Amino acid sequence: MQTITVTYTIKNVVSFAPEYVFTKCNLCFNAKTGRKIKQISNNGSIGYIIRNKFKSLKYLRSHLTKPIKSNCPF
Repeated sequence: MQTITVTYTIKNVVSFAPEYVFTKCNLCFNAKTGRKIKQISNNGSIGYIIRNKFKSLKYLRSHLTKPIKSNCPF
């Protein structure tokens, strides 16, 4: 069996939900589960489902912060 590993660099973190991160290639991930979050359209607004609620990109852009560096081995 062969495995392939992909590494992404975190660019921004959502301030009200720090487990949701954005990468340099503009993908959204849940850092706790390691799952990629799908970008969806809701009533003409593009956004993501964050903590079971739709948040538009316009709303999320105002709540993005730089990640805090930690020594967590995971």
